[in-house]
Amino acid sequence: MKRIITLLCLLVVYHVLSAQTPAFIKDSLDDYIQQGMKDWDLPGLSIVIVKDGKVVLMKGYGFRDISTHEPVNEQTLFMIASNSKLFTGTSFANLSYEKKLSLNDKISKYFPDYTLFDPVASSAVTIRDMLCHRLGTKTFQGDFTFWNSQLTRSEIMQKMKLLQPVGLFRQDYGYCNSCFMTAGEVIPKVTGKTWEQYVQENILTPLEMNRSTAISKGMEAKPNVARPYSTSFTGQLNRVPYDQWDNLGPAAAIISSVNDLSHWLFFQLDSGKYNGNQVMPFKVLQMTRDVNIITNSRKSAAFPVHFTGYGLGLFVADYNGRQVYWHTGGAAGMVSNVCFIPEENLGIAILTNNDNQSFFEALRYQVLDAYLGVPYINRSRQFLKGFRIEMKDQLHQIAGWQARLKGNDPPLPFAAYTGEYKNNLYGSMTVTRTKDGLHIRYNSHRDLGATLQYMDHDEWLLRYDNIEYGIFAIQFKTKENKVIAVDIKANDFVEYDPYTFIRQEN
Repeated sequence: MKRIITLLCLLVVYHVLSAQTPAFIKDSLDDYIQQGMKDWDLPGLSIVIVKDGKVVLMKGYGFRDISTHEPVNEQTLFMIASNSKLFTGTSFANLSYEKKLSLNDKISKYFPDYTLFDPVASSAVTIRDMLCHRLGTKTFQGDFTFWNSQLTRSEIMQKMKLLQPVGLFRQDYGYCNSCFMTAGEVIPKVTGKTWEQYVQENILTPLEMNRSTAISKGMEAKPNVARPYSTSFTGQLNRVPYDQWDNLGPAAAIISSVNDLSHWLFFQLDSGKYNGNQVMPFKVLQMTRDVNIITNSRKSAAFPVHFTGYGLGLFVADYNGRQVYWHTGGAAGMVSNVCFIPEENLGIAILTNNDNQSFFEALRYQVLDAYLGVPYINRSRQFLKGFRIEMKDQLHQIAGWQARLKGNDPPLPFAAYTGEYKNNLYGSMTVTRTKDGLHIRYNSHRDLGATLQYMDHDEWLLRYDNIEYGIFAIQFKTKENKVIAVDIKANDFVEYDPYTFIRQEN
């Protein structure tokens, strides 16, 4: 009799849990992911879904290395890039709760000589301003200079005064990686510990995120690590170098796995607790979720979203009547997202190793739709149509440029284009003669270069040695048969606007 009662109880629990798991998640998600990876040319993906304190799904798909066919699993490490920002925001919220600082402390309190382009902003800018992207600068502004560069954190802070805002201080949102790095440098002033040490000791270790680190240097040598790939500018899957951006650490440097991120999600969904232990007070988490700047207040045509804002390292939005918190992360060859919905006790993390795809976001929306009762629409196909059109146009344009490479000579002798060029923000680049044209060496980076081949009509084909940065057509500016400057573009993934480099007289 007792055995029968026990079996009946187990059946009831099974049916209750089964009823709480949407049919799409139970029956279709696996096939959806497999098809999506084929459609988007995605080598590897790992996902974790947690619900009501339990792991619903934690699984790896595909390969972390396409040459060795080593599989992705739940322990595979990826760069989580800007998903690092919430770890930084949480660190500051905790220090604020402990009254070791105030989020409204001015940066000048800790760095008296720190300046921005606008003197008013220089005197007023606070830690909070830095952590919610409200300096008025354009999204990604300065990142071509800072990303993967040899600049130190102090040198990046000094160069921020050269970032001329396109918007208004504290009114206009512009995603700013150097702002997060600058805020992160306050932590050593307050605690005597580096940002890396503080995050490790106060978050990663207590949450038993044992595979995760706050330092990305040397990632390629770690066991069970994903290799970065991209199909940008070629349409073919190419291995790209790992990012080297510990100089921007508080904005982007953490590496992790979905297994470790499940601990982070449990912490977020259980009011700052992990395994029954109160790691941080719930008020700390609340501080990170308070909206400090509105990023959009117009209803979305594609999603059940009306408002979006930014807290301290995460986005906040409504989604079909629920409050949703999330962030994405983009590194060379890797894009990811982390999302949680406390009202549903639901969390999602998705890590991938091809940066030229939107499946990582389509998948997140698909899971949200399933749990939040949104009528089914295949989000992957919805995104894929536009992506394929853009890729076709990009490849067609590049093919047209390559067809113009017929060995023509430029209007001026090759020597007229060589020499040193300078940009006020970036610094210098050196142009030298090669067998097939010219080569650019970007002197603030360790190994960034580009080839230049003359096409016709004063246009050159610029191809970065690291395909991640792109392929573009450019023109040198001339005056009285002398080269005076050139505008250099990089992948929008790095920075949107071109840089004007002025040729220096010998």
